[in-house]
Amino acid sequence: MASSLTKESTARDNTPVAGGKTLFGHPIGLAPLFLTEMWERFSYYGMRALLVLYLISGGPDAKSGSQGGGLAMPESTSLAIYSVYVAMVYLLAMPGGWFGDRVWGPRKTVAIAASVIMCGHLLLALPGKPTFFAGLALVAIGSGLLKSNISTMVGHLYNGPKDPRRDGGFTLFYIGINLGGLGAPLVIGTVGQKVSWHLGFTLAAVGMGLGLVAFLIGTRWLDPKSAQVPMPLTKEERNSWLLKGLIWLVIAAIFYGVVVGTGTFTINWALVPIALIGLIVPIFVLARIKRDKELTSEEQTKVSGYIWFFVAAAVFWGIFDQAGSTMSTFAEKKTTDNVFGIHFPSTWFQSINSAWVLVLAPIFAAMWVAMARRKREPSSTVKFSAAMLLAGASFVLFAIPMAMATDGKTVSPMWLITIYMLQTLGELCLSPVGLSLTTKMAPQKYASQMMGVWFLAVTAGDCVMTLMATAGIDLNSFGVILGEAAVAALAGVAVWSSRKKIEALMGDVR
Repeated sequence: MASSLTKESTARDNTPVAGGKTLFGHPIGLAPLFLTEMWERFSYYGMRALLVLYLISGGPDAKSGSQGGGLAMPESTSLAIYSVYVAMVYLLAMPGGWFGDRVWGPRKTVAIAASVIMCGHLLLALPGKPTFFAGLALVAIGSGLLKSNISTMVGHLYNGPKDPRRDGGFTLFYIGINLGGLGAPLVIGTVGQKVSWHLGFTLAAVGMGLGLVAFLIGTRWLDPKSAQVPMPLTKEERNSWLLKGLIWLVIAAIFYGVVVGTGTFTINWALVPIALIGLIVPIFVLARIKRDKELTSEEQTKVSGYIWFFVAAAVFWGIFDQAGSTMSTFAEKKTTDNVFGIHFPSTWFQSINSAWVLVLAPIFAAMWVAMARRKREPSSTVKFSAAMLLAGASFVLFAIPMAMATDGKTVSPMWLITIYMLQTLGELCLSPVGLSLTTKMAPQKYASQMMGVWFLAVTAGDCVMTLMATAGIDLNSFGVILGEAAVAALAGVAVWSSRKKIEALMGDVR
């Protein structure tokens, strides 16, 4: 690695590069951001691999002979909790971006966020429902603060939207995410599922601690803009936000005080309002940005084009994120847990997507560059429509082993391995492209906040899953799986057929 470090005072267009050094042709500041995100994802995916299994452990829906000591919740409730938790992680990326833009700046926000995540995992390591849900809330808050700001700092390292290295840099950053995602279920999942749930959660805290150390050491290589607050709050604005927050806190306290006091509280009183908020907020935020009269006409046109990508991404993530819910319980109860006589915990299936990414991402990155040189690279609209069709195909395939695994039968692990491959192909067409596209199409006024908007697509998709689960719809049913596949396919066809209109709205962004 050391031999690949070179000095480079300016980029090709004579724009200064942060820190002056490059690593494999990319700014060296990408390295600490890569490591921070890798360890944060290690903690997140490790905990996520355990979440549903821990919630059902000891309950009626747990696999016979599995480890006890969990919260013994019904599977439908556990799936809803999982979906709303993932939704909140990404919903809170929006205020996280706001804090980066208006309060602390991206660099300080990430350092605080990592500390909050670490504390959340330590609370999860303590037994009992109160500490579990408190820890879950802290992890969601910290993840929301971190996500949009660290992606914004990656964007800061490059010389504007037209820097030819930019997409490649985001793809490398995405590899860091998946290195963490690959190792987490193998380490945290195994320890948590086979030794102790709470020791597994402790290992997640250790992972986030390592990420925080890597970030603090590497801050000297980051672009100076990452330490600045682009639009600091005035004293009047700060007081206004504090007052609004206090008012909403009092309203929530009174409402839930009445619900609990009358003895009518159930978990759905928490899940359904949060899921509805997760659907309403993206609509409100996009409408507010679109109506902002301070934006230029070009910026407003790009926001209109961006809405197409947002809706498509919401459909995709609604299917993709079921890896930790419906597909996790299918792996636990209906998939053979050994290969060549070697038994393994079901949490290992959570590593398959990341393994596919590590294999395929370099190929995709090289392929896009090679096609771009020949002026044959597919447009972002084509990539997104392909992602939708691949997501739909993965659930059509998922329906086959679901139909086979009846009356106590289990199916080959190759079914899930193949399903994850299709989803990963779709992910690589959509996620790194979407991250880069967001930084290119974002109005200057909403630089960090637009990364939060991108993550709201995940929130919207997962909130739909939450509402379906709380409504009593069986997300594991054959008909529901095929219905989701049909929706994804229709979304892909809609983006494809409207690609010329969308590209016109995108202006000079491709």
